[in-house]
Amino acid sequence: MSLHTYILFVGASFILCLVPGPDMLFLLGRTIAQGRAAGLCAAFGINLGAYVHLLAAITGLSALVLASATAFTAVKWIGAAYLLYLGLGALRSKGGFAFPAGDAKVKALRLIFWQGFLSDVLNPKVALFYVALLPQFISAHDP
Repeated sequence: MSLHTYILFVGASFILCLVPGPDMLFLLGRTIAQGRAAGLCAAFGINLGAYVHLLAAITGLSALVLASATAFTAVKWIGAAYLLYLGLGALRSKGGFAFPAGDAKVKALRLIFWQGFLSDVLNPKVALFYVALLPQFISAHDP
C-alpha cells in the first residue's frame, strides 16, 4: 500500500469514526455513567466485534449478507432490537447508573464487554465499512 493510499484510508476511517453511531453512543454512555473501566471494557468489546467483521469480510461472508436483502434486513432488525433491549434495560434498572463493587463489578464489566461486542457485530454500518470501503484500499499485489 502506497503512502498516498494509506493516508486516504486513515482519513476515511477517521471520518467514519467521527460520525456517531450506536457503538460510539454506547461507549460514551458507559464511560460517562460508569467511569473509565466500563468505557474500556465497552471499547474492547467493540474492537473485538470489529475483528468479527474483518474476518467476515476476508472470507466473503459480509459480501453474501450484503448481497441478500433479506439477510441484511434481518441483521439490521436484530441490531435494532438489541439496542432497544439495552435501552429499556437501562431505563428499568432500579439502581440507576451506579456501578457495583467487588465481584458484582467484575460481572458488570464482563457484561459491558459483551454488550459492546454485540453492539458492534450487529451494527450494519460497520459491515458496510468492511465490505464497501476497505477493499478500495487493498491491492491483490500488496504483500
